[in-house]
Amino acid sequence: MAWDLIHKTGRAAVAPNLADYESECRAFSWEAAQRSSIRGLPGGRGLNIAYEAVDRHLDGARRDHVALRCVSKDDQVVELTYRDLHVVTNRFANVLRGLGVGKGERVFTLLGRMPELYVTVLGTLKNLSVLSPLFSAFGPEPIRERLRLGDGRVLVTTPELYQRKIAAIRESLLGLKHVLVTGGGPAPEGTLLLSGLMAGTSEEFEIPPTDPEDMALLHFTSGTTGKPKGAVHVHRAVVAHHLTALYALDLRPSDVFWCTADPGWVTGMSYGVIAPLSLGLTLVVDAGEFDARRWYRMLQNQGVTAWYTAPTALRMLMRSGDELPREYDLSRLRFIASVGEPLNPEVAVWGLHALGLPVHDNWWQTETGAIMISNYASMDIKPGSMGRPLPGIEAALLERGEDGRARVVDGRVHVIEEPDVEGELALRPGWPSMFRGYLGEPERYAKAFAGGWYLSGDIARRDRDGYFWFVARADDVIKSAGHLIGPFEVESVLMEHPAVAEAGVIGRPDPVAGELVKAFVTLNPGYEPAEALRRELIAFGRRRLGAVAPRELAFDQNLPHTRSGKVMRRLLKARELGLPEGDISTLERPAQ
Repeated sequence: MAWDLIHKTGRAAVAPNLADYESECRAFSWEAAQRSSIRGLPGGRGLNIAYEAVDRHLDGARRDHVALRCVSKDDQVVELTYRDLHVVTNRFANVLRGLGVGKGERVFTLLGRMPELYVTVLGTLKNLSVLSPLFSAFGPEPIRERLRLGDGRVLVTTPELYQRKIAAIRESLLGLKHVLVTGGGPAPEGTLLLSGLMAGTSEEFEIPPTDPEDMALLHFTSGTTGKPKGAVHVHRAVVAHHLTALYALDLRPSDVFWCTADPGWVTGMSYGVIAPLSLGLTLVVDAGEFDARRWYRMLQNQGVTAWYTAPTALRMLMRSGDELPREYDLSRLRFIASVGEPLNPEVAVWGLHALGLPVHDNWWQTETGAIMISNYASMDIKPGSMGRPLPGIEAALLERGEDGRARVVDGRVHVIEEPDVEGELALRPGWPSMFRGYLGEPERYAKAFAGGWYLSGDIARRDRDGYFWFVARADDVIKSAGHLIGPFEVESVLMEHPAVAEAGVIGRPDPVAGELVKAFVTLNPGYEPAEALRRELIAFGRRRLGAVAPRELAFDQNLPHTRSGKVMRRLLKARELGLPEGDISTLERPAQ
């Protein structure tokens, strides 16, 4: 379906931060951006993420501005000003120093969205140690693997999580020297009580000289098979975090910002901690789980002005109906963005008529460290598109080979110049938040580059206006009867049917066609699985998609998702074919 443009809109008469895209792209340089937006350590001693997120705000009015507004599961609110955050992060840095934990040593977090998480992150970075976040819903084995691969020296967690997930594996983690637990005590055997350590330390701490290329963050990503990859990011990444928050998320110091991503993932770290705090705004932190009424209440009661969330969450809100948001005062909300998976066109449109604002999709990866392509506040939205590259980002599409990846011949690649031709999305290296390696795996890192480009592994197309459109992951592309079919396109069309809340599409092996397209769909309330509806949906897809439409369709009210919201097509396919499921550590699971 050719959706109409969503023209720029907004409730407040606020000029966008990126007002003239073309002019900014022509004049942009990362060096100038760093000089204009990053303070740097006093005395020219380098660049440190925690300084930019906290200490730079101690001069003037920002000092007493609320930095964190933490809402507990029972709606109790705890606020920390930038001055408060400065003091407690200094104390944590001193705790690490007192334990003998130094520069480059890895500090892992296994925490929910609670104040201690943010203190640990920023205090670790002040100490020049390396922060590696773990998702709190991980089981013991994914935790053990990441701590082992990352050579974790310190783990900060809760007593409950320690007893359920760490105690049984502690002896196998020979490099893990210290486990710090939150709360008031008593601490489980073999752990140290964080509050007691903090109380006995000074609130003064001078951040040591920090080379911008010093390692700061270690983010693990799960591959389809094999062990997780540890993507290394450096302190210079804050330049991209700060700038993309300004341009892609249109943030400013006056905002109350809510990023719903868990800080155990890269989105929750880059845009749920570092980027918003570098701007000096108020960051809302919600410890509760998803519930449509709770989320609307959060937007209303906390006066959220800018909101960054996942397409899956937005689809779940869609399922709750268009009338529910009208029960809440969302008048302060002025900007909505999404990330984590492609945003289906109808979700962007739904935002406009149900919430009064369109949803601005953007694209990036753990390896890129920050948003690379976006729909901007000043530009018309093409529903379903990723948008256009950030100033300072050179994106291209590369011709593909038989395996669906960029074709590399003698180290060279071919850049596609024509519009609406699919290719592997690639980026010219050099932006500040680009990952600097996969920890301990130089060969794996080298394979991510070819011909002077970073190879994303995503298949996309670019239209005549320069907007990029996601098609599929290279390993998700379905090859059926000579057609290369992107699952996302098929899923988006199926979701246009009123019965369908969500869809996952895979290729099932077929001796004649190579692969047949099979769809798994979750139904909206009021619809029941039935053979007549199955036939109706297949016919609907055939009318809309022709030869690339699903030949088979199954109902599934519990599609597997990653914790970042993506439908796990790989897992759907493995289950369909009776194959090993591989790494399922990122699979969304019921709360434990």
